[in-house]
Amino acid sequence: MSRYLLYYNMLRRTQAPQLNSGTAVALEYMRKLILDEEIVMIDLAQIRKISIRVVFGLCVLLWGAVFLSCDDCDDCRVVVVGDTPPPAPQGVYSVTGNNAVYLYWNESPPELHVSHYWVWRGTEAIEGPYIRKWEVSENHFVDHTAKNGKTYYYAVTAVDYDGYESEYLSTDDVMDTPRPEGGGVVLYDVHDVPDASGFDFESAHVETWDTSLTDIFFEYDSDYDVFFVWARTAKTDIQDYGWTDNLDELDWAPAEGWSRVGWLEAILGHSYYVWTDDDHYAKFRIDHIDYEGAKSVTISWAYQVDPGNPELVPPRPEHFPRHGSLEKFVDASNLR
Repeated sequence: MSRYLLYYNMLRRTQAPQLNSGTAVALEYMRKLILDEEIVMIDLAQIRKISIRVVFGLCVLLWGAVFLSCDDCDDCRVVVVGDTPPPAPQGVYSVTGNNAVYLYWNESPPELHVSHYWVWRGTEAIEGPYIRKWEVSENHFVDHTAKNGKTYYYAVTAVDYDGYESEYLSTDDVMDTPRPEGGGVVLYDVHDVPDASGFDFESAHVETWDTSLTDIFFEYDSDYDVFFVWARTAKTDIQDYGWTDNLDELDWAPAEGWSRVGWLEAILGHSYYVWTDDDHYAKFRIDHIDYEGAKSVTISWAYQVDPGNPELVPPRPEHFPRHGSLEKFVDASNLR
C-alpha cells in the first residue's frame, strides 16, 4: 500500500505546475481511495487476529468439557448457575433409635446441582414451628441429641451451588419418638427358674414371672421340646411378626393380628410385638434358644416410653385382647 502513496506523491511533485483543476481533483480522489483501502486492510487484519483468538478459546473450552466429563474425575463437576431454588427433597422418613432418630430421604437429581441439605426440627407439632438445625452433605442424618420418650418432628430443604435454598420444607409428615433398647437378656423356663423367667420392658429388668411389673415370661414344654412366650396379664397383647434379620425391621405396631389366647411359640429368629397393659409398645426378638443346658431364651428388645404414641401404637377404644372378653381369655388359656 505504501508504494501507491509513493507514486501519488511523485506524480504531485512532477506534474504540479501543469495540473489543471480536473487533474487535481482526480489525484485527490486517488489519495482517498488509497487511504481508505489501507484502513480496510488494517480492519481486516484485526478481525483475523480476533477470529483466531476466538477459535483457540473455543477449542480450549471444548477440551476442558471433555476432560471434566471423564469417569475418573469424581471430584470434577460443571455447574450451571441459575436463580431458581431447588425443590425440597422427597421421601423423607425416620427410624426410631435409642436416644437417637435416623433420618433418610431421596437424593436430589443431579440436574438440580444440590450442594448440601438442611435438616429442620420441631418439638411442638407436625405443622411447626421448625428450626434449621444441621447442614449435611449426604441424604441421611442421625439426630443424636434426641431423648427417649420425647417426640420430634423433622423436615429437610436442599441448597444448590449458587446458594439458593428450597422455598418450602419437605412435605412428608415425619415424627419420631426415641425409645430405649437392649440385648443379651437371658430368660429361663418358668418351671426351672421362675425368678428369672419374666421381663419388665419399662425397667429393662428380669423379674419373677408373676409380679405386677412383668410383661412377658417364658415356659419350656418338654413334651414338644419347644418354648412358649406368655403375656402375663389379659390386658397385654402379643403378636408374632415372623422371622427377621434384626429387630429394626419392626417399626410400627399392627392394628390387628394379636394372639387370641395370650401365648405364642417362641421361635428362633422370630420377632414379636407386645402391647403392655399400661398402653406402651414394645418388641423383642429371639436371638438364641438353649434346649440342652439351662433351658433358656436370649432376647433383644426395645420399648416405647411414651404411652399411647400414635407413631407406634394405633388407637383402640379399650385395652383387651382381640378375642373378646377377659373371661374368654382365661378359658382359652386354661385349655392349654
